[in-house]
Amino acid sequence: MTSHTPADTFPRQYARTLRYTVGAPRSFSVAPDGSRVVFLRSRPSAGGTPTGSDKANLLWTLDTATGEERIAADPAVLLGGGEEDLSPAEKARRERSREGSAGIVGYALDAAGGLAAFALSGRLFTADLVTGGTAELPAVGPLLDPRLSPDGTHVAYANTAGELRLTRTDGGGDRALAEPDGPNVTWGQAEFIAQEEIDRDRGFWWSPDGERLLAERADDSPVRRWWIADPANPDREPAEVAYPAAGTANAEVGLWVLDLHGGRTEVAWDHEAFPYLARVHWSEGGVPLLLVQSRDQRTQRILGLDVTTGATEVLVEERDEAWLEAFPGVPAWTPDGKLVRISDQGGVRALVVGDQVVTGADLHVRSVVAVTAREVFFSAAGGAGEADPEPGWIAVGRISHDGKQLAWESANGRPFTSVTSAVHAGGITVRATAEPDLPGTLVQVARDLAEGVVVDDVATITSYAETPVITPRPVFRFAGERRIPAAVFLPTGYDRERDGLLPVLMDPYGGPHGQRVVQAHNAHLNSQWFADQGFAVVVADGRGTPGRGPAWEKSIAFDFAGATLEDQVDALQALAGEFPLDLDRVAIRGWSYGGYLAALAVLRRPDVFHAAVAGAPVTDWELYDTHYTERYLGHPAERPEVYGANSLTGYAAGLERPLMIIHGLADDNVVAAHTLRLSSALLAAGRPHTVLPLSGVTHMTPQEEVAENLLLLQVDFVKRSLGL
Repeated sequence: MTSHTPADTFPRQYARTLRYTVGAPRSFSVAPDGSRVVFLRSRPSAGGTPTGSDKANLLWTLDTATGEERIAADPAVLLGGGEEDLSPAEKARRERSREGSAGIVGYALDAAGGLAAFALSGRLFTADLVTGGTAELPAVGPLLDPRLSPDGTHVAYANTAGELRLTRTDGGGDRALAEPDGPNVTWGQAEFIAQEEIDRDRGFWWSPDGERLLAERADDSPVRRWWIADPANPDREPAEVAYPAAGTANAEVGLWVLDLHGGRTEVAWDHEAFPYLARVHWSEGGVPLLLVQSRDQRTQRILGLDVTTGATEVLVEERDEAWLEAFPGVPAWTPDGKLVRISDQGGVRALVVGDQVVTGADLHVRSVVAVTAREVFFSAAGGAGEADPEPGWIAVGRISHDGKQLAWESANGRPFTSVTSAVHAGGITVRATAEPDLPGTLVQVARDLAEGVVVDDVATITSYAETPVITPRPVFRFAGERRIPAAVFLPTGYDRERDGLLPVLMDPYGGPHGQRVVQAHNAHLNSQWFADQGFAVVVADGRGTPGRGPAWEKSIAFDFAGATLEDQVDALQALAGEFPLDLDRVAIRGWSYGGYLAALAVLRRPDVFHAAVAGAPVTDWELYDTHYTERYLGHPAERPEVYGANSLTGYAAGLERPLMIIHGLADDNVVAAHTLRLSSALLAAGRPHTVLPLSGVTHMTPQEEVAENLLLLQVDFVKRSLGL
């Protein structure tokens, strides 16, 4: 980490550096022999200091024997200094993954970890990580998601024409493996729901022997079309978006086995009962594995696939009265053929190897990082047990297949920290860790000295990310009887005797898949900035947020508006007994689900909340997508009363407090219709409110020139609304 530009304000620096990710290493892989680590990172400026504005990632390697880092591929060289040219399909993929950087944003390796393939401006490139050479291969683009065969002789890739194609790495033989048989058909690409909600951005998978691929065929013809216009530029044609809103049709998704010689076999499973293809795994440990889910996500199956016939066999079936999750890294095989999965059993989210639950009730397993011949590497969260001293830790552990040996990957001698990512292969572990008093992340490379017990640090991968101009000072607590994870921020230099009680700004996300209370530094910068404007800021992760166990997450089933809002109120009132919170001056702000929660707070509890800023809020849940909304609220045709109770428009007449609604007009995730419908309902009820439209802005963070004024406008609105 290095110094910032002196003229920077926090909002501008935060936006310019993409939340301080510019210059930070990311997307790690380890060669199977442990000889090298591969990663992405933007370049430093002259002298090794960050520019903070060069968002183009380069492909890098680190030699684990020497610790030397070197550039394996540089977009500026490969493109001859020209600008990137991104197709609409690639822009959409990046929006789905919240990818704001440029250059090389993803890559794939062969089985030996010596050759990398990646897309750049829709063109296909490879980098030899041993010799250092790069090459552009002929390809029919713009292409998406190139992936090398295990032996490194071929690259398969999808393109914007909907094809799945194959080319040799010697530069010859480019041909189509599958071509669309309809105007809305794509091969080898994950459909919208898989990318946006199921955390699956892949659409094809190589066999271990490199002779076949599993390929998704998606047809979004049944999906309703929406049109995203740009009101600031009425001469531009609106963008057509196939958006599967709650209660409407999804894309039709199938899977096929394609061999390199033209053979094609359709994979058979009960598509009507299990329309969602959530996970695919193909390794030498066993047959290909599919995880498929019912539309209501109360039932899911792990299927084993016979690649010769396309037939599938049910290996595991799970049911849950609320819903079931698809977790990163599973299902998978151990090298000797034991099935590895994560399962909610007996109120615990546990790791299962074969038929044995190998983790205990004190752990909340989040993902599987790697599976070796003797161990499973996994991430787990804390904060559920009474013995946990503070909320928000996330650790990576390694456990033997029988569950008898457990060890933690430690950072600076502290096993319970916040591990933001980790990979393991060839006896090498790469872990990126964050701590409240450490800006950014620390990326350490470690080598196993003894199985599951001791590691030896090899190197620390350099970060060129800028140091933030402010320092957050979170105070972590479990609030109230339910032990709600919370973090409190006071203004820098605050003195209670001198300054007295402070106006309060609640700053939640507060919904599924959004953990805000973590043992980290950069995650809390926005909250500290708001505190430094003269507020006591409270971040509370109530029921529905991850990391506390299945019952905590699933207690919001069919009821967003109840538990999530109640926990914000309870955390606020509990923390007021310890911190200088003025409960007569309480505002709330948030984005996305946090925006929904902020608007809900002033509509439902004006006795507690005196002003709100709602950014990109979901106001009518029938306008949000199928997989997310139906998981929590059910199907709107079956539970119309649930949708009515949880949407905001029905509460419009009850608005008594100042409300500012902010929305990007180019948002194709939470479309601007959400804000417009709520605003219309408020107007019809005669309730004054403020709407701030952001031209050309999507669901992601606004551009640098907007960011500073956007934050300042929020502060000004809240201060005026609270009479400050």
